[in-house]
Parts: sequence; C-alpha cells; structure tokens
Amino acid sequence: MTAKRLAQISKRIEKIKMDLVALEPMRPGSLTRQYKDPISQSGPYYQLSYTRDMKSRTDYIPKDSVREVRRLIANYKRFKSLTAEWVDLSIEQSRLKLRLERKP
Repeated sequence: MTAKRLAQISKRIEKIKMDLVALEPMRPGSLTRQYKDPISQSGPYYQLSYTRDMKSRTDYIPKDSVREVRRLIANYKRFKSLTAEWVDLSIEQSRLKLRLERKP
C-alpha cells in the first residue's frame, strides 16, 4: 500500500506543478465596495486590501478594472491552494519514505 500511495502522491505533485506553471498573473487581497457616504450609500468605490511583507496595504481600484482584479485574486487563491496541497503531500511523502527505509 505504501508504494502505491507514494506513486499517487508523486503523480499528484506533478499535476500540481503543471497547474502552477499554467497560472496567470495574480494578486493577493480582498476586494470590497466602499462608500464615501455609507449612510446613504452614495459615492461607491472599490478597495483592494492585502498584507505584504507584514505591512497592510490598500489600493483603490477603478470600477472598470474590478472584473480583472477579481480574476487576479482568484488566481492567487488558486496558487495558495495548490502550494498548500503540495506541502501537505510532500510531508506525507517524506513520512512514507522514512517508514519504508525503517522496515527490514
């Protein structure tokens, strides 16, 4: 079972690598609609908030760029998901290899 699982892990890691190479530009953060006057909800604008290098940052996004920024954010979320899965699989792979090496 261990050898079979190692093969499955290796195959999935290779697929993750291909998916990462195919990713397009990305941007971290969350996009929200804000209002200059929140009570009457007038003067809407879009704000991208994120943390980078331990600093909180905010960018104002023009309304005509909102769709593109949402796509960039989705790419970043995909990147984070793939890399987290890769790390999890690598840990499991390492443990299985160590277990195989210990068996007589």
